[in-house]
Order: sequence, then C-alpha cells, then structure tokens
Amino acid sequence: MVKPLNIVVLTGAGISADSGVDTFRDPDGAWMKNDPAKVATPEGFAEDPARVHAFYNARRAQLPKVDPNPAHFALTRLEEELVKVGGSLTLVTQNVDDLHQRAGSRRVLPIHGLLDHVECTSCGAIHTWAEDLSTDTPCPSCGETTMRPYIVWFGEIPRHFDEVEDAMMEAHLFAAIGTSGAVYPAAGLVSFARERGLPRVELNLDPSDNASLFTDNRYGRASTIVPAWVDELLDA
Repeated sequence: MVKPLNIVVLTGAGISADSGVDTFRDPDGAWMKNDPAKVATPEGFAEDPARVHAFYNARRAQLPKVDPNPAHFALTRLEEELVKVGGSLTLVTQNVDDLHQRAGSRRVLPIHGLLDHVECTSCGAIHTWAEDLSTDTPCPSCGETTMRPYIVWFGEIPRHFDEVEDAMMEAHLFAAIGTSGAVYPAAGLVSFARERGLPRVELNLDPSDNASLFTDNRYGRASTIVPAWVDELLDA
C-alpha cells in the first residue's frame, strides 16, 4: 500500500520552468521586464487595461508552445496510484499555466487563476479562452465589454483557499515544488503543515525563503528530482 495516503503538493514557477515557461522572480524573469504594479494589480488594470491585456495576451499565446515535463507527469502518476488505494493528491498551484491539467492531474487548485480563462466583471461569468483579449471584447454571457484576465493580481484574494485548507486538514504529507517561499498565503502552508506535525518536503532548484521549515530538502531541476521522489513514495 502506498503511504502516506493523502498528500498536498504546492507547486510554483520552478516546475514549469523546465517546460520553458517564463518565470517571474529570476534575474531575467517577468518582473524584471515589467513593473508588476502596472500589469498585475487592479490599479494597473484600471489605469491602462490595454497594457495589461497585451501582457497577458503574450503569456496566453505561449501556452500552446510549451508542454508538460517529467515532473508534471510524475505527479499525475502519483495521483493515480494514491487514488487506487483510497488516497488523494491535491495539487495547489501558484502557476497560471495549464500544464498540470494537460499532464492528466485531476485535482488541481489554481489559487492564482488560469491564463486560459477570462472573467467578466459585469456578470461574473468565467469562460475558457484561447484568443487575445481587449477592452472591446464582449462577454459571451452578457455582451458587456468588461472582460479581464482570470488572474489573481497583487492585493486580491487567492482562489480555492477553503478547499486548500480542507485538503491540508486531511493530509498526511505536504510537499512544495519549485516555490520561492515568498508569496503568501501559499508560503504559509508549510507552517500550517508543521503545526499539524506533518512531514514536509521541499523540492526546489535552490533553497526557498522558508527552507528551514521543511523536514526534507532536495535540490535540483524539477524534471529530475520530482520523478525520483515519486518513485521513492511509490516503492515505499
């Protein structure tokens, strides 16, 4: 039997970087090229929605050009094996790409939103979206031209956190993959796990800001260390 049965995994930019997805906090990342106050806040959107749309249109257009890597597929395999024995894997992702879903993961909580979705600020409808978005794009539901990226910007409340907390209360193990440990509330999940006495595994390219809170730290490229970790769990 696979143990532990219920696992919560937090993923960040490091797992998608091996697929060629642009990161944010690296020296050549998105925040070095763009002022987050202008493209990732409600205030920036109100000031210049065309600029914000152009930023996310470019990122959305990148999605078909990247594919899931071995780390994504390893987590899918782990979920499948856990489900077979009555367990669960909850993927809490800070990433806004769709690589976990395309790799086959079924229980994914995208707490920062999704690039391939848009939201109408008039009627609240959420739509899957692959094309460019502009201030002239009508909402398919209500017709108003008040669409925005389905992205959680700085100063906004992450999505699905009630479900995240429920999963953490049922978890036997917590892992964080490719995260900086600097973005809250996601970065606080390891403290939550510690309070519950859970084993805590960090899998990262380099130590995160809260690396000392983990009980097991493994460093290297996600596409290498995550499959190895999954193999260990499934062989246990």
